[in-house]
Amino acid sequence: MADSGATPAVTMYTTTWCGYCKRLKRMMQDDGIDFAEVDIEQTPGTAEIVEKVNNGNQTVPTLVFSDGTAMTNPSLAKVKEKLASL
Repeated sequence: MADSGATPAVTMYTTTWCGYCKRLKRMMQDDGIDFAEVDIEQTPGTAEIVEKVNNGNQTVPTLVFSDGTAMTNPSLAKVKEKLASL
């Protein structure tokens, strides 16, 4: 997707050391999916967002979509399916 300056439909919460985060980020970029990335270890208050949707766990990658729903470590196919439904 081209960057239209609009807010992305999905935010990916990550850490720098997470291999699953790096893999999903690369696949989404390769597929042209526009997303915001937030490092939960660098951005105050964001670890709590991840904990809230993961039963108290700081599990990444956690994706939060514009409709408020979340997915933890989803496949690229699941991300694309969700984005198509927004």
